[in-house]
Amino acid sequence: MFYAVIPAGGSGTRLWPLSRAGHPKFLHPLSGGVDSLLQATVARLGPLAGPERTFVVTGVAHAAAVARQLPVLPGRNLLVEPSPRDSCAAIGLAAALIARRDPDAVMGSFAADHLIGDVDRFREVISQAVAGARAGHLMTVGITPTRPETGYGYLHCAEQLDGPARRVAEFKEKPPYDVAVGYVDSGQYLWNASMFVWKVAVFLAELERQNPRLHAGLDRIAAAWGAPEQDEVLGEVWPTLEKISVDYAVMEGAAAAGRVATVPGDFGWNDVGDFHTLGEVLPGDDDGNAVLSSGRVLLDDCSGSVVVSQTDRLVAGLGLRDLVVVDTPDVVMVCPRGRAQEVKRLVDALKGRGDGDLV
Repeated sequence: MFYAVIPAGGSGTRLWPLSRAGHPKFLHPLSGGVDSLLQATVARLGPLAGPERTFVVTGVAHAAAVARQLPVLPGRNLLVEPSPRDSCAAIGLAAALIARRDPDAVMGSFAADHLIGDVDRFREVISQAVAGARAGHLMTVGITPTRPETGYGYLHCAEQLDGPARRVAEFKEKPPYDVAVGYVDSGQYLWNASMFVWKVAVFLAELERQNPRLHAGLDRIAAAWGAPEQDEVLGEVWPTLEKISVDYAVMEGAAAAGRVATVPGDFGWNDVGDFHTLGEVLPGDDDGNAVLSSGRVLLDDCSGSVVVSQTDRLVAGLGLRDLVVVDTPDVVMVCPRGRAQEVKRLVDALKGRGDGDLV
């Protein structure tokens, strides 16, 4: 049986002021359609897992909104973490609970805020990853690079295994541009999209090997789940869990031990990490402008710009070149499109001056 786990957290600071701590990007429809990124993620996993075998892990602040957006998700499959402890605690809790329901299960972990262009191809690749997981590998889905990207981590691939799978020799951090060029030219590297597929028993055994304290804490929480003492144990143990990503806690060490494999994906993946990439996802006009608006937008002699509006005000632009304009009820943000990755600096500055209500 295949189970899908969707960690739904983070605040998407590079998409501020559209994405906020209280209403992050996975709750927004950012593809030009009506479904939010979270709803689209659940929909494309539906034929593989279905609502009964789909789990969403989210924070207290977002639980109600997630439940509203996913009315078909069983209430017991919405796992609410009391505070952010990074991805390993979130994914590990889901794995521990699934293991108690089905010890032989294979699970996949998929971010709530990514876009997939070719859903059929995506499902084919996940099926290949499931086959690798059943053979005992901790599987990743690596994205075939289309450019030397400095904003993503990379998987260094080694020898071919069964089918399309290759062993992962090493996880690489986000590289400078010249290093990224070398990665892409070599043909030995894939983008790390943080999509993972494994037998829950294999993953939990590897977590116990590398981080026994974190494993023990999650096991104690899972043992109390659904019992009268659930909230008491969760409140006591959760704050003591190490705040660490699953990459650092498990996958990098497992790769060094030869236990990680990957299958390449070429299904139009995009993590919609900033307004520049949002502009690439949205349909553009003849001048390369991309608009996401619930109101009115008027552009005259503009090119290569991204305009996002959540208000009834008319947003008018004249002679704009490669700019980002975001209009929300309480904030207007403008920046060069080429500096879209730096928008989080504004969030940090607002926090620093005490304007936390705006982030």
